[in-house]
Amino acid sequence: MGEEQTREVDRHYAILTHDHPFFHWDLLLDVGEVAWTWRLLDEPSGESHPRAERIADHRRLYLNYEGPVSGNRGSVTRWDWGTYSIVEQNADQITVQLRGTQGEWLVHLPRT
Repeated sequence: MGEEQTREVDRHYAILTHDHPFFHWDLLLDVGEVAWTWRLLDEPSGESHPRAERIADHRRLYLNYEGPVSGNRGSVTRWDWGTYSIVEQNADQITVQLRGTQGEWLVHLPRT
């Protein structure tokens, strides 16, 4: 992850469905210059904590993007979007509160 620090304010997030290399969801957290990104292996919902893998930071334009991904990497569709705040963070994980079109819930994300 980059050295950007999130402030104690609400920031924007998006969850995209992505069909490459297999169907999954990408969670993007706007942290300023980039969007920290995780691949979610389970459908996100208020009732569960999806398995998540930290992947490379994405360009912020993907927070509002739908369509084909360059380099024959499939396509993405916005599944959810809204604001988030960091509830807790330590060396191993970040817990964020999501408030979006699909509801409100806590998500626990690995740092690496």
